Amino acid sequence: MPQITKITTQKQRKDRYNIFIDYGKGEEYAFSVDEEVLLKFQLKKGQDIGDVDLDDIRYFDDIQKAVSMALNFLSYRMRSESEVRAYLKKKQIDEPIIQEAIHKLYHYNYLDDLEFAKAFVRTQINGGQKGPVTIRMELKEKGIEDKKIEEALRLYSIDLQEEHARMIAEKSMGKEKHISTRALKQKIEQTLMRKGFSTDVITEALLNMNFERDSEEEWESLCHHAAKTRRRLQKYTGYEYEHRLKQALFRKGFPIDLIERYLSEQEDFA
Repeated sequence: MPQITKITTQKQRKDRYNIFIDYGKGEEYAFSVDEEVLLKFQLKKGQDIGDVDLDDIRYFDDIQKAVSMALNFLSYRMRSESEVRAYLKKKQIDEPIIQEAIHKLYHYNYLDDLEFAKAFVRTQINGGQKGPVTIRMELKEKGIEDKKIEEALRLYSIDLQEEHARMIAEKSMGKEKHISTRALKQKIEQTLMRKGFSTDVITEALLNMNFERDSEEEWESLCHHAAKTRRRLQKYTGYEYEHRLKQALFRKGFPIDLIERYLSEQEDFA
């Protein structure tokens, strides 16, 4: 029967051991095992090894290798179970081995999808740039169960959501130039919706915000857009030209009385 003749520590990995076996033709390297596997099977010099034992040893060592890979993956940041599974699958680890490795990671508290979800939500809250709809979608993409997502999102209070939505709106207002009051509000609402805030939160956040531009700013914005639109309408004249210009400016959110004023002044200079 094959017998272990020597056990040595690997130079690069002190937690792994090289096993040498004599199969009847002299000592030769057989395989390496993790320290936990070495202890589990109580491997030692002079021990007889049967074929069944070798299969068991290799199976448990494969699990430990998968656990080690996962721990390295987890060392950079928290991960969801789904992310760890995908990582091990990418490393071409067989599904039964992945399942056992995942079980071990849970046993030693290296995996916890609820805590992962809570940590993810806290990070997004601190960033202040995403609403709960977007956060929920991103957590689902990471394989988190709906129930755990909803529990984690309780950390994101309505007051905080409104505060963040208001901050984003105020920042957006400062960037927008040459845009009508109505278009400005619509654009900010669309921005907040894209970032994942609900309609109720957006409405409340914008309730006391002043989107009104002073009359001079509004007039300058209209003139800016009108000049650009006129260049596109050069082939039209008379009623067709005036009608298309009105439509274009109205779609930009400018009030009809301001548009009429612009057209009247253009006629005066014609």
